[in-house]
Amino acid sequence: MPSPAADHYDLVVIGGGAAGLVTSGGAAQLGARTLLIERHRLGGECLYTGCVPSKALIAAGAQARGGKPRSWGDARAAVQGAISTIEPHDSPERFEGFGVEVVFGHAAFTGPGTLMVAGRQVTARRFVVATGSDPAIPPVPGLAELPYLTNDTIFDLDALPGHLIVIGGGVIGCELSQAFARLGAKVSIVDIGPLLPTQDPDAVAVVRRQLEADGVDLHENTGITAASGTEHDVTLSLADGRSLAGTHILVATGRRARTEGFGLDLAGVTVTPRGIVVDPYLRTSNKRIFAIGDCRDGPRLTHAADQDARTVIQNALFPFTKRTDYSALPAAIFTDPELAQVGLTEAEARAQHSDTQVFRHDFDHNDRSVTESDMRGFVKIMARGDRVLGVTIVGAHAGELLALASFAVSGKLKLSDLANQTMAYPTLAEALRFAAEQPGQAKLFTPFMRRLTRIFQRLP
Repeated sequence: MPSPAADHYDLVVIGGGAAGLVTSGGAAQLGARTLLIERHRLGGECLYTGCVPSKALIAAGAQARGGKPRSWGDARAAVQGAISTIEPHDSPERFEGFGVEVVFGHAAFTGPGTLMVAGRQVTARRFVVATGSDPAIPPVPGLAELPYLTNDTIFDLDALPGHLIVIGGGVIGCELSQAFARLGAKVSIVDIGPLLPTQDPDAVAVVRRQLEADGVDLHENTGITAASGTEHDVTLSLADGRSLAGTHILVATGRRARTEGFGLDLAGVTVTPRGIVVDPYLRTSNKRIFAIGDCRDGPRLTHAADQDARTVIQNALFPFTKRTDYSALPAAIFTDPELAQVGLTEAEARAQHSDTQVFRHDFDHNDRSVTESDMRGFVKIMARGDRVLGVTIVGAHAGELLALASFAVSGKLKLSDLANQTMAYPTLAEALRFAAEQPGQAKLFTPFMRRLTRIFQRLP
């Protein structure tokens, strides 16, 4: 048995997903004695059931729409190939090479500064809870008795669904609906509200048109009163009196923090239905314990988890701390066209600031878009004077275009900086400059400036 001293660490991380891996790897490489505890496999939801497989499936769907035959077997092979390629980056051997001690087992706090894992009692100077999230299941009568799918299980299907009914028109629902439709499945989305309700309505309208063009049957603002059926024969009863029959149901109604069974109450950690409560430094109500990623109350995005991890490495190990800030956190929805947002949407900006100005440039006035015969979408910049409050982009490669916009929203660039930036021609990024230069052009190209220009031309 190890001695008590051998079971004390500088940092103990619970959860081997994106947040836990970045935290433990970084801490160990800095010289902290670090223990990483994972009950299943390293890599988490993002690698095995989230970002990686969904984007591989989206790519397969795009190839099918482009005319390249893609069977469900091809699509599954592409998904598994992507996972297998990335998997070594998250392997226990790699993190042990960084100096992390990796233990597989279930961790549970037994007090404010102790936990049990694999029969061991462990203590630490600081703990980080990074336990992730699970699919949120709506309380639809009868749904629990059906063999419904979530993003945790849908990639394991042996065959393409005949008719996939998707409950939820959020990010997961829209991305997977379009991919399955392009691979040849009949797809219906049912949502109690509109598609992508937190996004800019003008941008959502562009995505909605493409989903409909791809054959996705949309039932927005429609409640569900009951679910019934058997395997491969399911029916939803809708609140408007109609019914919708299909072969499979995918529940895509968001994620809920995974907080049960870890003894957080014994550790003095406050938890709400939204997740673990943290302060701006990502500390829980027990100041020795931090919570990051999907399990804490906050944005549930892989890159938010990565940002949390980089913040908590500093705050858990060093006396000079920093606050977390999600105000310039980018987000991309990988439908076709993509929808990307950083900072405030137009509605949010106008609600917070009455003097908000909005500058828009459509891709049908972008030469690269014209040459590629894909003129869907636009760039929209929200600003107060020279300060950029937010940027919305819908169109091809919107997620990639968001990088420069994120610098502006974070305050590292002004609106005039974007306007004066020289972009390569012809690129989609020029749309950012064209939108940003609108206020300057409005001030420059005036009758006064024309008169002044004519006066200067009289000089020798």
